[in-house]
Amino acid sequence: MKARVSWDKDLTFTGTTDSGYKTVMDGNGNAISPMESVLVAVGACSSIDVVDILKKGRNEVISCDCELDAERAEEPPRVFTKIHAHYTVKGQDISEKALARAVQLSAEKYCSVMLMLTGNVEVTTSYTLL
Repeated sequence: MKARVSWDKDLTFTGTTDSGYKTVMDGNGNAISPMESVLVAVGACSSIDVVDILKKGRNEVISCDCELDAERAEEPPRVFTKIHAHYTVKGQDISEKALARAVQLSAEKYCSVMLMLTGNVEVTTSYTLL
């Protein structure tokens, strides 16, 4: 996997992945910040796992939202110290046990972004089944 980040102007940069996708990031609040990108990546990566695990268990998923709440260190480098991911899943006849298992498997085994933070960030999860 490769990517390139190019300076556009001021504190604005464009990241381009080897698959051709582009993301604009900014340090002045004019676009998503790099830290926001990491937080969104945690939610996206783990949500992909949750939906995939549920679907493989023959569950009909209607919607899946992941709300993330993060805390950062006060002093530079202002790394994440805590991230909480709360999943709200709506589906047809999904059991609470199946959702709990999907969230746990994502957090402990499959979500590469979340697992990359292990040892440095306290990551917690919760869920609501609608």
